[in-house]
Amino acid sequence: MALGEFDLIARHFTRPVRRSPLGVGDDCALIAPAAGMQLAVSSDMLVEGRHFLSTVAPERLGHKALAVNLSDLAACGARPLAYTLALSLPRADEAWLAALASGLHALADRHDIELVGGDTTAGPLNLCITVFGEVPAGDALLRSGARAGDDLWISHPATPDEPGWLGEARLMLEIFRGTPGVRTEGLDLDRLRLAMECPQPRVALGLALRGVARSAIDVSDGLLGDLGHVLRRSGGLGARIEAAALPRSAAILRQHEALQLECLLAGGDDYELLFSADPTDRDTVSALAARAGCGVTRIGTLGAAGTPLEVVDADGRPLATAWASFDHFLSR
Repeated sequence: MALGEFDLIARHFTRPVRRSPLGVGDDCALIAPAAGMQLAVSSDMLVEGRHFLSTVAPERLGHKALAVNLSDLAACGARPLAYTLALSLPRADEAWLAALASGLHALADRHDIELVGGDTTAGPLNLCITVFGEVPAGDALLRSGARAGDDLWISHPATPDEPGWLGEARLMLEIFRGTPGVRTEGLDLDRLRLAMECPQPRVALGLALRGVARSAIDVSDGLLGDLGHVLRRSGGLGARIEAAALPRSAAILRQHEALQLECLLAGGDDYELLFSADPTDRDTVSALAARAGCGVTRIGTLGAAGTPLEVVDADGRPLATAWASFDHFLSR
């Protein structure tokens, strides 16, 4: 028997809830943040052929659809509460849907976030999730709080063996594209594909950095481009990034230097936290990251308003910065 829209929802996307008085099934979900809290809300869409390959395993697609949204909450220092799912499907494939839901629900359970509503329709494969989190009033991490003289930090996995290091998702994309000059010998391609398809949102780190980090953003479109958003929102600050300080996995180090920098600075799809903090808080930042189960590396310094954003080599000489971050209407 064919699987209808409402059977699909009931079977795969209806779960018990604690934070919403209604859960799935009414025209609107109701969410009540705790006293003194503000709601943090973000939406991200994943479109087949634009954000993911048609060959992606549905479990990983479910994971990533929620992960990229949780990363936005992490960058705001918000605790996840609930989410909605809008899903467009070319067909209602029972096995595929069960696997998608499995990946989605597994990550949701890990971060204690509840599915409280959404929509389904027939059409090209497209997933759009809206997340809701809560953060104490006045404590949210913002792009606009950076100050000249701040240290600039990037998060990364806690150990070299973990996938998801800066630039690895972009490297895997270049391998899929068959880009000339990419060195694949000796690479664990399954590990790199995991980095691209199963990013790990740094929710625990975002919560830990409240009151310590002065600004934050997640790296989704490339480090330089996302840093540019922070600099503009913080009064036109400059920044000096030390290329030699950028954390590099073994897979990245196998590539020629130009490709390394392309992946590290303009790759995107990393979903690590890029944040600034007072230099006096270096030990605190490192300790908080360790408690949050990840690593952090200081990669540079923020400059005064009107100074440039530059990348320098080990001798302090500026490197050419022709790297462009991803833009959905300009990038192809």
